[in-house]
Amino acid sequence: MKNYTYIPKMVCSRELSFSVENGKLYNVKFVGGCHGNLKAIGKLLEGTDARKAVEILKGNDCKGRGTSCADQLAIAVEKALEEEETN
Repeated sequence: MKNYTYIPKMVCSRELSFSVENGKLYNVKFVGGCHGNLKAIGKLLEGTDARKAVEILKGNDCKGRGTSCADQLAIAVEKALEEEETN
């Protein structure tokens, strides 16, 4: 299982982390932000296909920022998947 940490941009959370194993997401955690909502996102995504999670979350907007914590997670997961493909 490979672990990833990402510093999100333009959102309230200060850091997010997750693991990917066999194309599935695990251990999604956010530091900062709306704790209850972000904790729920982590629980909902546990064991989910990582590509499906990106499809669902990418482009989600928070208060007209053009991004959100969920969108930042999608961006981070997408980068992690690209990194795994090149290794």
